This record gives sequence, structure tokens and C-alpha cells, in this order.
Amino acid sequence: MLPTIAVVLALGIGLVLSQVDVSSTRWFVFQGTPDDARTLLIAISSTLATVIALVLGLTVVALQLASTQFSPRLLRNFLRDRTNQVVLSVFVATFTYSTAGLFTVGVAAGQRVEDYPRLAVSFALVLLFVSLLMLVFFVHHLAHSIQIDEVMRSVERSTLRVIDEDLPTQGVSAEPAPSPPTWAVAVPAYQSGWVQTMRPEVLLPIARDHDLVVAVSTMVGEYVVEGAPLLWLWSQSPSRDGPATDAADFGEALPVAVRLGYERTAEQDAAFGVRQLADIAVKALSPAVNDPYTAIQALEHLGVLLADLVRRPLGTQRLRDHSGRIRVVIPGRDLSYYLDLATGQIRRYGCAEPRVDRALLRVLATTGTFCHDPGDRRLIAGHVQLVVEDAERAVAQPADLEPVRAHAAIVLAQLGDRA
Repeated sequence: MLPTIAVVLALGIGLVLSQVDVSSTRWFVFQGTPDDARTLLIAISSTLATVIALVLGLTVVALQLASTQFSPRLLRNFLRDRTNQVVLSVFVATFTYSTAGLFTVGVAAGQRVEDYPRLAVSFALVLLFVSLLMLVFFVHHLAHSIQIDEVMRSVERSTLRVIDEDLPTQGVSAEPAPSPPTWAVAVPAYQSGWVQTMRPEVLLPIARDHDLVVAVSTMVGEYVVEGAPLLWLWSQSPSRDGPATDAADFGEALPVAVRLGYERTAEQDAAFGVRQLADIAVKALSPAVNDPYTAIQALEHLGVLLADLVRRPLGTQRLRDHSGRIRVVIPGRDLSYYLDLATGQIRRYGCAEPRVDRALLRVLATTGTFCHDPGDRRLIAGHVQLVVEDAERAVAQPADLEPVRAHAAIVLAQLGDRA
């Protein structure tokens, strides 16, 4: 989108500047002949074409590196990088401006002329120098953005923003979502794709007007197949055996309330960020990479996310009407899901490395520090036990295993004291 806007803006600026008549005696305008001006514009256009090819090539290399070394789910982060979009927009705008200028410099009605828009040609030089500065900045930014620390920090920041701004807090509890009764009516998915966002407030007035309970069948971040049930509708009124409405009543509101797309996004999906960091750790623990320190780094970032999640209400959201009756049910992930997502695969792949085991214990201990619910603390203690059991199975050297056991005993004691 930004490159397109930049092209239109460059053409508009060129059109305006070409109408401004500036005397050649001014110091800030181009002093050459029309042929000199055309040669300059041709040189700028050819230079920018080469620069754009270079930028795109470097970007492709960065995407390949991120995909193979870190996780293919990180590609979206690079493609959405605002800095990359701005730099490419400047290059494309400069190329377009210089190329379009060839139609007005030294030529009028198909005939050679001596007059030309000197101010417009001078502005092309300004764009050239700006583009060169942007190229240097882009190389620095690209080299910095593919560093693993910056990649994980970016994922952590974006996920914390989703947790703080997009995860629901009202009407959320760990109680499981109610099962639809046998007479419930299914509203099919309007297309296949990932559930990207949900707006349950759109469904609430419709459910209230029809005296229904509306339950979404799929969580944000899960895949649904076209024609499969996306909503379940049923009545709680004891005088009715089933809903007196047709599923078509929700047809127009469904795409607004539940947005489906071809790719998974992090707009309301905190689990996607957790998945990205866990992917980095698992990839680092693979025999082809064998980089446990990167896995430990990813665990430290996962600890930040878990510490923020554990302080919030997690689970299924229930929206009620003014009378207090449940109208809309939105399934959500509980702490058990997030703990297993953040530590499960890393524990299974990295249990033979004592330092990874102890990093897992540190993450669980930190999560327990911010946990106030006794049931959640028992859940965390269960994951601590799993770390110890897997370490005992995979670590052959007793001297390596003993620090893991001692660390786990301290964490269990802390969890027990808080309970």
C-alpha cells in the first residue's frame, strides 16, 4: 500500500513542480542544458532500478534466513516491517519521479525545446540523495532486524500488546464452554480459513432479540473448513424445544463477528506469539542446528509472556444481557493450554540438556511468582514434575541431573509455600 501511495504522491509533486517557472540564475536549481537534465534523469532512473533490485534481493535473503533458521511463521513480521515498506516506497517514488520527468524535460509537443522545469529536475537530485541515505539506513536496519535477539524481542513486544489490549477480560472464566444441546442449530462457516478476529458484541443484540444462546465453535487462531459449524444456536427457554429462527438470520453478521482469512495473524491471538517463540526454541534444539543457548533465550521471552498471562483471567468468555442471562459464548485458551504451548515441545526436545531443563524451571518459577490461584499453582507444579521426569529419563550423567533435581525442589517448595 505504501509504495502505491508513494508513486501517486511522486507524480503529483512532479506535476506541481513542473508548473513552477524558476529562473536559471537561482543557486538552488539545476544549471545544465535540457540534454544535461535528461541525462541526469536517465542516470537516476537506472541507478534506482539497480538499488531496488538490491533491496529486494537483500529482503529475500532475510526472509529465507528467518524461515530456515528461526520459524516460517516469522515471515509475516518481516513483510509487515514498516521501515522496509518506507524505504522501498522512497526508492519506487524516486524511480517513478525521474522516469516521468523524461516526458517533460526538453520536449514539448514532440519537438525539442530549450526550456524545461528546472525546479522539478532539482527535486530529482534531492530524492536521489535521500534514497542513498535510505539505502545505508536500510542495510543497517536489515542487519539488525535479523539478529535473533531483535526477532524475539519484536515477537515479545507484539504479543504483550495483544495480551494487554485484545484479550477479553469481562465475563472470562476457566469453566469449560457449554456443550450445544441436541436441538441446537448450526451456522456453517462462510469460507475455509483461520479464525483471525472475533467481535462477539455484534452477535449479542441478535441473540437477545431472538432469545437465543450463540456459541462460537472455534477459537481465534484455529482453522475452520467451509460448511463446518462455526456457530451453534439454541434456546434456553423451557417452553420451546428449539430455536424459532433460521441460521440465515446470522448470515450477514457472521463475517463481521468472526473474520476468517487464509493466514493466521496475531491481532487477537496471543497463542500465535507464544507459538513463534516456541518454534525458535524447537528449531534451535534440532540436531541440524544444535543451539541450546538460543532455546534458553526463547524461554526467557516466553517467561515474560506467561508472567503477563497468568495475571489475567483466561478461558471462555460469556456475554450476558441486561437480565443476566448468557447470550454469547466465545471459547478461549486457559493457563494449561499456554503452559503446554510454551514449554511442552521445548521440554520434550530439550530434556537431554540440563541447562534447558533449568531454564524451563526458571520460567515455571517466574510464572508461579505472579500466580495467585492455588489451582494454577498446582498446574505449574505438575509441569515442574514433568521437567524432572523427562530429565531423569534423558540425562545419563548423575552429576548433570543433580542440579536439575535441586532446582526443581526449590521451585516446588516455593509453589507449595504460596499455595
